[in-house]
Amino acid sequence: MNFNRKEKTMKRRSFLIAAGLAATLSGQVHADPTDSEYDGKSANQSAKARLRLSSQAPLIPGKTIAEKAAFCKKCGIEALELNYGTYRDTRQARKELDDAGLVPSILHGVGPCGLICSDDTSQHAKGIETIQRAIEAAHLLGGLGFLLVPAFHGTTKLSHQEIRKALLDTLPPLAQMAGEAGTSIIFEPLNRGENSFLRLVSDGAALARDIAEQCTGAGKNGIKTMGDFYHMAIEETDMMGAFISGGKYLQHVHLAGGPSDPRRTLPGQNATRFVEGFRGLKYIGYDKFCSFECGVKGDKEIEIPKACAFLRREWELAEI
Repeated sequence: MNFNRKEKTMKRRSFLIAAGLAATLSGQVHADPTDSEYDGKSANQSAKARLRLSSQAPLIPGKTIAEKAAFCKKCGIEALELNYGTYRDTRQARKELDDAGLVPSILHGVGPCGLICSDDTSQHAKGIETIQRAIEAAHLLGGLGFLLVPAFHGTTKLSHQEIRKALLDTLPPLAQMAGEAGTSIIFEPLNRGENSFLRLVSDGAALARDIAEQCTGAGKNGIKTMGDFYHMAIEETDMMGAFISGGKYLQHVHLAGGPSDPRRTLPGQNATRFVEGFRGLKYIGYDKFCSFECGVKGDKEIEIPKACAFLRREWELAEI
């Protein structure tokens, strides 16, 4: 199909989806807590949206944060996503980021958080302690939060209903703590090959909403969800709609090529397009980070700047 014709077809389809969503929301927008920051006039918040690039630290060339920061600045990457196991001294990591002129986006790899959903109740206290330590680390780092996968395949025998109840029973006081510390617990939906409980952005947003309703004040901001283009390409039927469903609970986005060959690669290195997803991000006024979590085929010093340029073109094409 001719590219321009295909692009117009995709754009028209997304417009109709967005129009339908806006029409649905118009009668209930004040009652729907998963909606974005509604301004009382239009559900479309695209004027607030920004493409802010981040990357997981190991992907960036350089042995130190300072060396990685120098490369990031050349590419227009604003932040680093840090692994908790690598940067346990979060005060030092924060100082190095500040000195280098970068900011932290989030922490990942905080440990066996799925323990709070284990069918072995003796593991729950350890899971709660792990999350408490992660909240403290994210607070000291100054990032937007840390990632939580409630349960991977094989980590629990609980049913979906029982997992959900365990989270609703356990996480509200932890979310309250995170929100008061100026950070967030961020649900990470995965594809069915890794996880069966939480696979859609809308599932993460709905769970975050139900937990936030049990919190007060700043604590309501202590529980969020994220979207990952790779997992979404497997699970979501519409990328724009998926991000719209995240609304104000969407706190982070992972960038990676989808399941086509090669898998989970740097944006622009396989057939995955990002325009439809970026339309959804624009629609909800998303201004948090979009972070590389992927492999690189070829020389990083050449390919990463190319990927950044590719994503900026996709963002420009994502008209609302």
